[in-house]
Amino acid sequence: MNKVFETAADAIFDVEDGAKILSGGFGLCGNPENLIRALADKGVQDLTVISNNCGTDEYGLGLLLQSRQIKKMISSYVGENKNFERQYLDGELEVELTPQGTLAERIRAAGAGIRAFYTPTGFGTEVAEGKETREFDGTHCVLERALNADFAFVKAQKGDTHGNLVFHATARNFNPIMAMAGKVTIAEVEELVEPGEIDPDQIHTPGVFVQRILKGENYEKWIEQRTTRSRED
Repeated sequence: MNKVFETAADAIFDVEDGAKILSGGFGLCGNPENLIRALADKGVQDLTVISNNCGTDEYGLGLLLQSRQIKKMISSYVGENKNFERQYLDGELEVELTPQGTLAERIRAAGAGIRAFYTPTGFGTEVAEGKETREFDGTHCVLERALNADFAFVKAQKGDTHGNLVFHATARNFNPIMAMAGKVTIAEVEELVEPGEIDPDQIHTPGVFVQRILKGENYEKWIEQRTTRSRED
């Protein structure tokens, strides 16, 4: 099976209106930049996007907010994006806020085939409204359901043509668990190599979880905020 696609646009050929998409990255670190741009260019609408946050006004998933392609966001943090705030307050964007650890576990559970799990996080808050609760050994818990998607967009430092992936440092973040939870996982990599060129002990995501792979280009590696001070002489 040939998993290699020449461009991000080719790799998302079957993403249609109403698709549910997992998008890797923490803030702007580890974002699948090429796939996000291709999705913006394609113009598909009414997307449900699952990501730690929604980028900033100008970068990352924020590009899709600018073009109003996102119908619903499932995320844990939204503080860097004024478009996000504006669209939510105006009733244009549906938002499901989930505690960050719960979000990660919901995604991991989906990849592991676990339909739901109990967690004490969020009990007694708005997070628990409408959800089943139980007590275990004196601890009150909320039932959280696994979170999968039609597509998972992930970004890795290196990958081979079989789809085996290696992530770099903190850019690893949500990417490995999202790769496991997508029905179709599309990986963009900075370096694409032949099978056998990656030490098996260094592989973070096995190729069995990846259906499509492409070599990305023109990475900007955005930073949300940069604070500097003058060096003392």
